[in-house]
Order: sequence, then C-alpha cells, then structure tokens
Amino acid sequence: MTTTLSTVRRRPVFPFTAIVGQEEMKLALLLNVIDPKIGGVMIMGDRGTGKSTTIRALTDLLPEIEVVEGDPFNSDPKDPELMGDLARQHLEQGDSLPVVKKKVPMVDLPLGATEDRVCGTIDIEKALSEGVKAFEPGLLARANRGILYVDEVNLLDDHLVDVLLDAAASGWNTVEREGISIRHPARFVLVGSGNPEEGELRPQLLDRFGMHAEIRTVRDPQLRVQIVEQRSQFDAQPYDFLNQYQIQQDQLRVKLGQSQALLPAVTIDQELRLQISQVCADLDVDGLRGDIVTNRAARALAALEGQTVVTVDHIRRVIPLCLRHRLRKDPLESIDSGYKVEKAFSETFGVVLGDGNGRVR
Repeated sequence: MTTTLSTVRRRPVFPFTAIVGQEEMKLALLLNVIDPKIGGVMIMGDRGTGKSTTIRALTDLLPEIEVVEGDPFNSDPKDPELMGDLARQHLEQGDSLPVVKKKVPMVDLPLGATEDRVCGTIDIEKALSEGVKAFEPGLLARANRGILYVDEVNLLDDHLVDVLLDAAASGWNTVEREGISIRHPARFVLVGSGNPEEGELRPQLLDRFGMHAEIRTVRDPQLRVQIVEQRSQFDAQPYDFLNQYQIQQDQLRVKLGQSQALLPAVTIDQELRLQISQVCADLDVDGLRGDIVTNRAARALAALEGQTVVTVDHIRRVIPLCLRHRLRKDPLESIDSGYKVEKAFSETFGVVLGDGNGRVR
C-alpha cells in the first residue's frame, strides 16, 4: 500500500518555468533528468546568475517517487537494483514493503565535507562486538534517486571529486574499512557549479562530467529589469507568484514523465552515429565518453520534443554541451566556447554554421 508523506506546506521554490534566459543550463539539466546516464552537468558562470535557484527549481518540478518507508537509501520498492541490503532481504523473504511517496531528493554537498560525511562510516567497534555491519549512511545514500548538487566544485578536493564521479558513473557507493565492506545504490544526477575566475577542474575530472553549460550575466537592460521584478514579486507574495506559473509547471512535469517513458523507443541512425564519432575524432577528443554522451543527449532531446527519431538538428543543439569541455589538454587552457565544436560539426554534417534550422549547404 502506498501512502504520501505529510503534506505540510513546504517552503516555496522559485518556479523553473519562470526562469528567464540561461537556456543552455536549463536544457542540460532537463536532458539529465530524462536520461541520468548522460553523466551530470558542470555549470560554469559568473556569480549571482541563478545557478542554485535553477537547480532547486528543477528538483521541485520533478514528480514524487515511491520509496520504502524509513529506508535511508530511498530504496525503490519495485527495483532490487535500487534497494539497500535490508529492503532487498525483506523482498527476497516475501515480506511486504511499506511504501510512501516523497519528493525527489536534492542534496547540497557542503564545501568542507569530509569523505566520511559523503560516503558514510562503518562502526568498527559495533561490527566486531556484535557481529553486524553497523553503517551510518552519508550524503550519497540520501542522494540516491535524486540530485546531488556541488557548488564551487572547482574548489573541492580532487580526491573527493573522484569519489563523487566514481559513484555517479557506477551507480554504487562502496565503503571499506578494516576488512569490512558496505555497498549501496547511489544513482543520482551530479550537478557541479563554479566560477571560472576561481579556477577550473583538472581536464581528467572535467571530462567525466557528461555535459558542460556556460552561463553569463544578462546584459540586456529589459531582461535584467524583468528578472528583478520577478524576484521581487516572488519574495513579496510567493504563493501568488507560484499560482501564475502552475499551469506551465504542470505541463512541463507531465512532459518530463512522457519523455522518460518515450526514451527507450528513440532511435538514432547509424550514419548519424558515424558522423558524431567523426566529429569527436577530428577534435582529438580522448576516449569515447564524448561519443557516448552526445548520442545519449541527442536521444534525450528527441524524447523531450516527443520524437522517436534523432535528427541532425538534435545533434547540433547538444554537441557543443557534450564536447567543448573535453578539448582542453592543458590545465592552463581555457574551455572552448563551443566554436571549435560547431566548426567541426559543420564540416562533418554539411550544415551551415549557426543555422538553427539544420539546413544543408
């Protein structure tokens, strides 16, 4: 039987559909929600450009999920691969699992977090004295089936970034201490943000983020005034402001659910796959992550638009987000704005640079 967690009036969150501009960041986040296997998003941009606001707005937009009641890993009652050990044991024994619905979790990783706080800890004394695996779950457990947000990820210790990326890629978190090993599911969308003035991630770490979105301070005075007015309205009367966008929010929420259901049916022509790989080869992209992520992102975009076949235009719109952060070989180099990727795409696909309609030469 499924119940719903207490519907106490939650703190209002700025609606995703009301956010003006920053289309690149919003698209990358939506595609990762549709297909978390894209591998997350690295968002780099100026301070005060709405990075945290957008990510919280996205989380609030997502539909509720079913979890095993009282489970620290947000275990999926229907999928053993997304269950902690205890929930899986009950399922295998034929026990009925109490189920509740809750909002998709969003976990903020504090900048000073330790590895124990992130991964969890094993109580060795209890394990040795009582013969049980006493595990205190960390932030990765709370983030399972949700979003893990790391602000200022470029200031985080490289070792901790490695841990996060390993868990995001494998979908599992493993904690080992004194010969005792604990493993639990950690399927989450990893979102990192930072200010390029404070330094970039090492190329080896940056490459492991699926997509890279650049955001800039809005320069258009009219748009700036609109953003300021919206924020003032939301701060003064948040629930009235939310009501204005309720229809758009509901429509996008339904659209995301439909896109997730449609994704397995989306196909991409072999010729287009070959051309994507040709672009990656021409740009000297190391490894195959660029090829894989571009294919996944193009399929997710097609699903978002209700189509079952990937087109050249879908690829054109996602390929800069998927490849530009993979071109940097020297840590001192800056990340390409996307021009090199667009140029290589244009040459391989025969599409006019900057032509939003995907017209061929």
